[in-house]
Amino acid sequence: MNTKLDPCPLFIGGEWIESKSASTPVFNPSIGEVIAECPVGRAADVNAAVEAAHAAFPAWMETPPVERARVLFKFKALLEEHFDELVRSNTREHGKTLVESRGDVKRGIEMVEFACGVPSLLTGEVLENIARGIDCESIRQPLGVCAGITPFNFPCMVPLWMYPVAIACGNT
Repeated sequence: MNTKLDPCPLFIGGEWIESKSASTPVFNPSIGEVIAECPVGRAADVNAAVEAAHAAFPAWMETPPVERARVLFKFKALLEEHFDELVRSNTREHGKTLVESRGDVKRGIEMVEFACGVPSLLTGEVLENIARGIDCESIRQPLGVCAGITPFNFPCMVPLWMYPVAIACGNT
């Protein structure tokens, strides 16, 4: 059994920080061994993350969609580079079989790939003369800070269904 557990830091404002909140054990479900301690998270942790995202929003919103897509292409490349490591971690922490974990990670990467197409996804629409003297125009704009609560049983796929698209669209 591990006597020294790896810390599970929080990533807030572009930095890894240690939470000051209480922690809960993370078990390897196949053997019951505690493999890490995960911070429970305090309101202060959430507030710090929201404040950092709020501060980053104006600049990210103004970043052209093509540049945001380039960031996601780099992220996709990192996911592919670390595919086997992510699969093993997924299996170790969640008890999925390797086949299930590969599918979970692969579907997540496919969603990042989808989000890389954001420049064409954000195209608005214009319909002239929808009624006499009235034109209709729709534009897509970022909303701001986004959050998601994801289920435990698809630890890679579901977050990657949510966050890459929101980020590609200019949200933080």
